[in-house]
Amino acid sequence: MRIANPIASLGEDKACEYLRKNGYKIVERNFRKGYGEIDIVAIHENTLVFIEVKTRTSNSFGSPLEAINYWKLKSLIKTAQYYKMTHRNLPESLRIDAVSVILSGNDVKSIELTKNISGF
Repeated sequence: MRIANPIASLGEDKACEYLRKNGYKIVERNFRKGYGEIDIVAIHENTLVFIEVKTRTSNSFGSPLEAINYWKLKSLIKTAQYYKMTHRNLPESLRIDAVSVILSGNDVKSIELTKNISGF
C-alpha cells in the first residue's frame, strides 16, 4: 500500500534496509486492519516482530519515539494479535519493536532500534 507522506515512506524504506542488515527478514509492510496498521512485519531470531517506524526531520518536537503513546501501543497490540491469528504458520514468539529515523534530506542522520516496547 502506498504511503501518502513521502517522509514516512522514505523512513520506512531506510528502516527496512537497517533491519535487514541486522538480521531481520521482512515478511510484510503496511499491514492494515480497520482499527490499526503495522508498518513492518518481520522475523528475527525465530520471533515474529511487529515494527512501528517513526520518522522525523529533526527533534524540534521531541524524539520520534515519543509519538508512540498508550493509544498507539494499544492499537499495535490489537493489530498484531489479529495478524498472528490470521497467519498461523509464523513463529509463536511475538514482540513489538520501534525504529526511530531522523532524516537530513534523503539521508539518514540517525536511526535507532528499540526492542520489545510493549512487554507483549
